[in-house]
Amino acid sequence: MLLVEGLRARYGRIEVLHGIDLAVTSGEIVAVIGANGAGKTTLLRCLSGVHPASAGAITFRGEPLAGVPPWRRVGRGLAQSPEGRQIFTNLTVEENLRLGAYLFADDRVDKDMEDAFAMFPILRQKRNLAAGGLSGGQQQMLAMARALMGRPSCLLLDEPSMGLAPIVVAQIFDVVRGLKALAVTVLLVEQNAFGALKIADRGYVMETGRITMTGPAADLIADPRIREAYLGI
Repeated sequence: MLLVEGLRARYGRIEVLHGIDLAVTSGEIVAVIGANGAGKTTLLRCLSGVHPASAGAITFRGEPLAGVPPWRRVGRGLAQSPEGRQIFTNLTVEENLRLGAYLFADDRVDKDMEDAFAMFPILRQKRNLAAGGLSGGQQQMLAMARALMGRPSCLLLDEPSMGLAPIVVAQIFDVVRGLKALAVTVLLVEQNAFGALKIADRGYVMETGRITMTGPAADLIADPRIREAYLGI
């Protein structure tokens, strides 16, 4: 579904991605783990089109994404739930969700919203409240639900567990795992390596803008280097 070949990106004169190769097959949950500053968020920003790649190729569902603006990538089925949630705090929960469906003007939008409320019941209770009044966990749920309102075939999830209590993290990861049943492929970027690999099919390890390891998630969890560096074992 998603193929990344030799991807490079820079901020000014400083290159932060040094030739990333990565592939995601339809129906998979693929985790990208690594320390803060490894380049994980920049990778997702290049995939969604909000940060320009300086070299390399991104192919989504067989079509190159070079020159395709972010909103057209959403229309093709590639959506991102960004780091830091980036919800519209002055708008209501429902208004945030409807903005996620801005490409659509059909009868399915209301059903999509009901599906989002079924996935995150607390959002139904808060639907008419300003999103800025939600807790951190509820804001993360809203950010994910808003991305899903775009009907993606592939969802880019950037640090969904950041700053959340363990019980909320478990709930978020349960929802991510359940996306497979909805035929949504997931590329999950996480510092919570153990939580991400537990729900993933495969994983990539990023260090200073490079992929240093890849393999089945279970093998990465069992690898002594991963256990020492990222799992605290």
